[in-house]
Amino acid sequence: MKNKPWKPWVLLAPSLTAVFFLLVIPVCFVIVYSFWLRGPSGQDIPAFQFGNYAKFFKDFFYPSILLSTLRVALETVFLCLVLGYIPAYFFYRTESRLKPFLMVLVMLPFWISFIIRTLSWINILGDSGLINHLLLKFNIINAPMPMLYNEGAVIMGLLQYLLPFMILNIYVSLDGIDKSLAEAAKSLGCTEWQAFKEVTLPLSLPGVSAGCLLVFVLTCGTYLPPMILGGPGNEMIANLIFKRVIGTLDWPFGSAISTVLMVLLMTIVYTYNRYMGISQIFKTLSNES
Repeated sequence: MKNKPWKPWVLLAPSLTAVFFLLVIPVCFVIVYSFWLRGPSGQDIPAFQFGNYAKFFKDFFYPSILLSTLRVALETVFLCLVLGYIPAYFFYRTESRLKPFLMVLVMLPFWISFIIRTLSWINILGDSGLINHLLLKFNIINAPMPMLYNEGAVIMGLLQYLLPFMILNIYVSLDGIDKSLAEAAKSLGCTEWQAFKEVTLPLSLPGVSAGCLLVFVLTCGTYLPPMILGGPGNEMIANLIFKRVIGTLDWPFGSAISTVLMVLLMTIVYTYNRYMGISQIFKTLSNES
């Protein structure tokens, strides 16, 4: 049969068309808008100038929010890694018949609206929430503890949102490891801990790296937990974009901030891909689907 190299492109045409119209074109619009001017009366004036970018870097207020976002993202990545590796390793090692049920529990948050999940923390951490109610009831404290509208509450909301991503990434990586490798290491004199440290942990690093990258990128781009659970000093870069675009309708400056964030995240992803590779991410997503 004669080879027809155009056939794969025909099959890919619907997906490529959707990506082009739903992703490429909107991103191009954002980049173009970032060079426009904001008129005195509030209208957007087509132009090609770098005033919006100069405004972002001239006032340290905006870079400070970006740096704060990166810091919160790194903290969230670390906590998700610590809290996510243990259950992922448990799923890898267990032979229990409850394993499918426990895996469903991990994915259960995806079945509930992100807004509802975030708002639920108000009933848990608020002055009249569950934790303060129990502490007051058992006379452990005399007045409600301020656990809401601070960075800790924001990170709790982010953990609830992102922890399943970390667990699933690490589990998929662990699930591809032949368990006989650890058994062979123990037969050669390694302890359980040594077999884990020398065999299982290094082989699971692609999943760890993929999970860390996904959690980091998603944290930098989310705005609901800081908006609902954070205080005035807990803004993240996505909240700043939201306020500029929706609050003040300053599309040019909001687009410039979005472009700065996008370039930063693309640089991070490119660096990761250069040194670690992103094939594990696609493997994880294909297994999840």
